[in-house]
Amino acid sequence: MNIQAMMKQAQSLQKEMMKAKEEIDKTEFVGESSFVKIKINGKKEVLKIEIDKQETIETDDIEMLEDMLVVAINNAMNQVDEMTEKKMGKFGNIPGLF
Repeated sequence: MNIQAMMKQAQSLQKEMMKAKEEIDKTEFVGESSFVKIKINGKKEVLKIEIDKQETIETDDIEMLEDMLVVAINNAMNQVDEMTEKKMGKFGNIPGLF
């Protein structure tokens, strides 16, 4: 295989990887815990936090709410990791790309 063919193949692979990464970045993930719902994007940026307004939260329950927020955020982030592994895993572990 000549160098030019290898470069074409590498460029094609890079385009495919960038397309997969862009798809992940644009996807929205929802993590939930009891009456808390968190929406994040594939870049792991929190987009929205929803708390069910039907629930009454007493001052004593603030610690529980904080714990539910952590669980919901971690749940959504795990979804990003799973999709990233599913879509990007086929490319192997190439250091420095993402």
